[in-house]
Amino acid sequence: MSKKKRERALSDNEAQAVARMLRVSPQKLNLLAQLIRGKKVATALADLEFSRKRIARDVRKCLESAIANAENNHDLDVDDLVVVEAHVGKAIVIKRHEVRARGRVGAIHKPFSHLTIVVREVEAQA
Repeated sequence: MSKKKRERALSDNEAQAVARMLRVSPQKLNLLAQLIRGKKVATALADLEFSRKRIARDVRKCLESAIANAENNHDLDVDDLVVVEAHVGKAIVIKRHEVRARGRVGAIHKPFSHLTIVVREVEAQA
């Protein structure tokens, strides 16, 4: 009497990882997502390792999680993985205020983001 198992959204040669509630604006996070999109995972990891952006550590952790999911859960070859999707979504925005001169208030927005990385196994070119 349990619910039916939900069909897998990804194909058999894909795996994904999602990092939620990253404390960075979606616009800044998308710069790193564009950096790794379409690259082999070894190249993407190297690019993130030497990136000067603070959030690169969290993006790298999410990419490593997607690689581990591909290897352990779906038996895919790590050397043939390519980042096919890296998209950013908006999460909550914490609103604060800062006192300004003459009784006014300045708004401060602290945005959060979600990051989804999908890796796919492609056949090695001969």
